[in-house]
Amino acid sequence: MDREEQLEERERAVLALERRGFTGPGAKERAIREELGLAPVRYYQLLNALLDDERALAHDPVTVNRLRRVRDQRRSER
Repeated sequence: MDREEQLEERERAVLALERRGFTGPGAKERAIREELGLAPVRYYQLLNALLDDERALAHDPVTVNRLRRVRDQRRSER
């Protein structure tokens, strides 16, 4: 994969954070702010865009496919 096809460091960090399990209310939002320096709303905007990015799928297919299933399930429940 050449450089243009690789995810940026922030994009990889978003996927890495999604792989982790969080216990307790607010733990994930706190990690988003402290580790990535992002507001949770911005984080979820980036994450949603990553789910449609083939580079993200190539980088972490298990996480991306899991999150796509969750997103699709939520959309179908609306």
